[in-house]
Amino acid sequence: MKKRVGLFGGTFDPIHYGHLMLAENAYDSLKLDEVLFVVSGKSYLKSNVSKAKDRLSMTSLAISDNPHFALSTVETDRGEDVDSYSYETILTLKSHNPDTDYYFMVGADSFTYMDQWREPDVIFKNTTVTVAFREGSSIEELKNKAKEYKEKYENVNIEFLPFMNIGISSTDIRNRVREGRTIRYLTPESVSLYIDKNGLFRA
Repeated sequence: MKKRVGLFGGTFDPIHYGHLMLAENAYDSLKLDEVLFVVSGKSYLKSNVSKAKDRLSMTSLAISDNPHFALSTVETDRGEDVDSYSYETILTLKSHNPDTDYYFMVGADSFTYMDQWREPDVIFKNTTVTVAFREGSSIEELKNKAKEYKEKYENVNIEFLPFMNIGISSTDIRNRVREGRTIRYLTPESVSLYIDKNGLFRA
């Protein structure tokens, strides 16, 4: 039987309980063997993110007590001056682990414009795309988009994964740190201590 692995990519700047709850929900709902946190190197969609080593360290600390969470450096290993594209990451992982079924986790908003990404056909062909949608998302709109993708690309497998909208964001955490406000209960204490010790998000 093939191993079932969820791919959870992001800048994780910083990682927070919303990320962890989403990953745990995916692990449970999809009957995964593992959720792999793929920390982005240089994101072509975002600028001014923290250094890769800090985001890797925070993510490692946050997931260290969960035996079915793992950390991937496949994108950060390319270097911080090289744009990271999901299709490249998937091809790299598939080449190293041909007997693994990958579940590519994506938010509802991102899902609606996946056809504007680099090589979306490669992502659809090599993974089951798992769409995480919050309360208030239009499931009908998402299903229509899924139908559109299935007509446009080959071998498309899409699953929908509802999750709780707990109202935590990395942007809010960074702003709170900058303003000297508490981030307790928003991110694991180990991450909070790392942020404080290394003076992240101060300026």
